[in-house]
Amino acid sequence: MAHHSEAALATMPSELRYSPKTVKSYVPLFEEFINHFPKEDLDSLSEHHVVEFSRFLVTERKVSTSYQNSAINAIKFYFEKVLGGRRKLYFVERPRKEKALPVVSSEEEILQLLKSVENIKHRAILSTIYSSGLRICELINLKIKDIDSERMQIRVEQAKGKKDRYTILSKKLLVLLRSYFKVDKPHHWLFEGAKSTKENPVQYSIRSIQSILKVALGKTGIKKHVTVHTLRHSFATHLLENGTDLRYIQNLLGHESSKTTEIYTHVTTKGFNQIISPLDKLEI
Repeated sequence: MAHHSEAALATMPSELRYSPKTVKSYVPLFEEFINHFPKEDLDSLSEHHVVEFSRFLVTERKVSTSYQNSAINAIKFYFEKVLGGRRKLYFVERPRKEKALPVVSSEEEILQLLKSVENIKHRAILSTIYSSGLRICELINLKIKDIDSERMQIRVEQAKGKKDRYTILSKKLLVLLRSYFKVDKPHHWLFEGAKSTKENPVQYSIRSIQSILKVALGKTGIKKHVTVHTLRHSFATHLLENGTDLRYIQNLLGHESSKTTEIYTHVTTKGFNQIISPLDKLEI
């Protein structure tokens, strides 16, 4: 049977009226709900119909979470605002999505990648990201003074008022950085763009780093979908495989929640001073 949903939604008391735009967006959603039960009268639709319809949206139509929420809001709107019913929560559990695990390169693939990069600056950039587990934006924001060769740590400044963190400085990376410094002589940033000067230091660009990796991948013939962020994932995974406690890995990566780090799985125990950068295990 046909239902006049627009008219029904428009009959609500004026003091409860929502914007015409909101009501308009709810109309097709509400129509879909009432048309899902063609043999039912509008007045007979109740809570179990809402739950049944919501399950249908998720399992049969496979709609997004936001679409499902909007549909339930449209139905709630009718029952609560138009009919003046009590506020109800309709909770329909969505099927869990399979969490995509991050792509991780093996130690052999990282070795292949780094060995394929002849330019010392380019090799230093990729080595810094992998050996310290940096995000690409953290890499370009590194200043020369952030490299602490006495404590063998790299200081990572956090944006938006978050606490700065320290990650490990690989012995082999330090040797590589010293060689790179003699050649490139950066002024302020650890890695600077071609037009950088002492008076106007320019950061290295994210696009250039992505390009370095793309060229390296082309030389090695690695078929995995490897991105710059894969180097960070590989850092965490290789540390874990080499026996580093997940809590230390969380600190090194700068994860606020341990749940984020748990993607790299099982916990083991080792102190900070016993952590060896995965780069140091490679025969470079």
